[in-house]
Amino acid sequence: RKCTNAFLFGGREPSLLAPTTASGAMSAGFFPGTASLVEDIDKRLLVVLRDNRKIIGTLRSFDQFSNIVMESSVERIIVESKFADLPLGLYVIRGENIVLLGPLDEKKEMSLVDLERVDVDTILAAKRGAEEAERLKAELSKQLRMDWFRDDSVFD
Repeated sequence: RKCTNAFLFGGREPSLLAPTTASGAMSAGFFPGTASLVEDIDKRLLVVLRDNRKIIGTLRSFDQFSNIVMESSVERIIVESKFADLPLGLYVIRGENIVLLGPLDEKKEMSLVDLERVDVDTILAAKRGAEEAERLKAELSKQLRMDWFRDDSVFD
């Protein structure tokens, strides 16, 4: 089924080119910052967020602030060579959190040979383990730096 953005464009079909008036000025319904998103309506996209989460879903709507609505979306969680898709359903993303947005290559999606698909519980446990290891590594590094500065023999 096709989703329309009639409310964004005043009931008119959106043009891929910037609409102008007779004087050459842009019309009121044109959003220059998000105009290219019109082409991606009803397509599956990969969105990378500021917190490094990866959301995959079908773009259904957007606004002038690049806030987007995605349908049938999942969060792809990747840990080392394993991944899982955490179902999110209908998902609204604030434009300020979007780092990267692009179409998903369905052929490559179907042939993920480098990664092993696992269930959500397994990947969440692996993610917690990786985050804990990273936290311990940062704590140890901080402790080593503090010990080095406390060592009086360094300044003799």
